[in-house]
Order: sequence, then C-alpha cells, then structure tokens
Amino acid sequence: MKQVLIIEDDPILRENTAEILELADFQVCTASNGNSGVRLAKKHLPDIIICDIMMPELDGYGVLESLSQEKVTNQIPFIFLSAKTEKEDIRKGMELGADDYIAKPFTEAELLGAIKSRLARMTILKESRALTNSKPTNTGLGIRTIDQLKSYIAKQGRLYEFRLGEVIYNEGSNSNLIYLVGSGVVKTHKLDEWGKELITAIYKADDFFGFSCFTKNLPYQESATAMEEVRLIGIAKEKFKEVLQENPELVMELLALLNENLTETNEQLLEMAYGSVRRKTATTILRFASKLEKDPQGRLHILRSDLASVAGMATETLIRTLSSFKKEGLIQIEDRNIQILDMEGLSRVY
Repeated sequence: MKQVLIIEDDPILRENTAEILELADFQVCTASNGNSGVRLAKKHLPDIIICDIMMPELDGYGVLESLSQEKVTNQIPFIFLSAKTEKEDIRKGMELGADDYIAKPFTEAELLGAIKSRLARMTILKESRALTNSKPTNTGLGIRTIDQLKSYIAKQGRLYEFRLGEVIYNEGSNSNLIYLVGSGVVKTHKLDEWGKELITAIYKADDFFGFSCFTKNLPYQESATAMEEVRLIGIAKEKFKEVLQENPELVMELLALLNENLTETNEQLLEMAYGSVRRKTATTILRFASKLEKDPQGRLHILRSDLASVAGMATETLIRTLSSFKKEGLIQIEDRNIQILDMEGLSRVY
C-alpha cells in the first residue's frame, strides 16, 4: 500500500483529502504545518507528498527546499496543492524541484490522477535504474528506449503551460527547445501562399514535437499552437543532442519513432491529394478522435477550421459534408462538439 503525506494547514481540506485517499486504498499521514511535515517526511519516507504552499511557520517552498537537501527525501515525488494558480507561483515551485501541482478547488479525479501519474513515473524511473544497473554499459546515462527518454525529460525538463489558441512557437523562430506533451493537444501548422492554414500534425499527451536539425542552427520550420489547455515539458535542443550522443542505442529508437510520424504525415498528404471530400472528412474526424479526450457525454470539441485545415478543404465544404454525415446518422453535432455515433460506418466512408 502506497503512503501519502498531506501537509495542509486547513483542517477541513486536510481531513477531506485524507478521506479521499484512504478510500482509494492509500495509507495516509497528515501534518498541519510545514515544520511538522518535514519531520514526518523524514520519519516515514512516504511514497509521495501533497503540500500546500501558503502555510504558517514554514511555507510549501520551504518544505520542498528542506527535503531536497536530504538524501533520503530528495527523490520523493512532491506535488503542490494551492489556490495560487498564477504562472509565476507555479513556475517557482517547479523550478525548485516540484513534480506537479493541483489547483484548489480540485476534484477527486484530479487528485487521484496526479498522484497515480507521479507514482507511475517513479516506478518507471526505478525500473530504468534497475535495468541500467543490471546491464553494464558505456553509454552515458543508459537511456536505451523512448520510455526511458521521456522519463528523463519529465525529470530534467522545464514545465510550460499554454491556454487554448496560444502560440507555442512561430515558424522561423529559434529552435531552442524540444517538447514532450504532458497533457492537452497541440497542432503544428504552416501557411500556404494564399495565407491558408495547413495543419501538418496533431500531438497528444506523451508525444514529442519541435524537432529541427541537430547539426545546423535552423529555425522551426512550422508553427505550433495549443488546441486546448496544454502542459508541456521542454528540454534544450543541445541537451537533447548530448543525450543522443551518449546513448547511441537510443538513436535507432528515435529514428523509428520519427519514421512513424513521417509515414502518418505522408498518408495525410495522399488523402488530401487524392481522397474524396467525404473520405477526407471522415478520416480527419477519426484522426481527431484518436488524439482528443472526449467529454463525459462522449463528444469531441473540434474547431471547424481545424478540421478543414487537416482535411485540406474549404471550411464551407467541410460544413456541408458534416451535415450530410449527421443526416446519415454517422455523427451528432452540437455547437462546436461532434459525437461519433457510428465509428464503423464512418471508417467505411469513401
């Protein structure tokens, strides 16, 4: 049974959070202030720590800094729990070494999701270390697989957050970072000579993007924009390059991944060039369905302009095709939401 330490000065929130975790089969210990939280962390060595930021005696930043200086506690996953959701406050915590944050008020699903995600990451890291220790190697960090690379970036990279529609980088800007999507969806896109947007790829949680030439200082060849609220982990291109140089086995894994992405892009271009309007529309909806999270009613929130951009057609043409799909009972449309009613039927559209 995993143990969670909750450090929170609000007694009601502390007790409610503890009850949620106990019902989810976690062992819980609690502290009402930062100093007692530090003492309990050193005594019990919990599997994960949930800590408020604004507390008497010692605030959350002080707790994290204190535990980070101790060998027995500096690897314990640490999640901030606070109503302070301004980016600078969150960024300060992440730069001090926090693994995540949960904003008040939060739902039970958000709390459990954050905890389970951090614990899963720690399990992966431990397995990676065990694999590295059991197999002697001269390849630097011993990063051989894409999963190990993602774990490394999650620990060493920097957190970035973007709202719906915010630009992550523009075509032609300096390509300093490579990104790993933590949550949300990102689109990369270019403008043609008439100023029409063409979406070149869609990236969901656990995908990489932002690759550029490692041997030359080339700018980004396309723009990237958040399609919903996203959290990204960025790592400097030069650091990424060093990891590849020190771990040659990883290079082949990365080439295979990039080849898959290239194959998907080629299929999209062929579909745009030779597919019928109906087929292109159906294929595009299915592509978005594989990338986006559905709401509780099973609906997808997709901008018509994004659908048209990926399908390579005018928005007006796309809307007419969507209307025909609705009449045929393949989809349901409500405002900007699309619900797929007949997945198999949609996949057979030609």
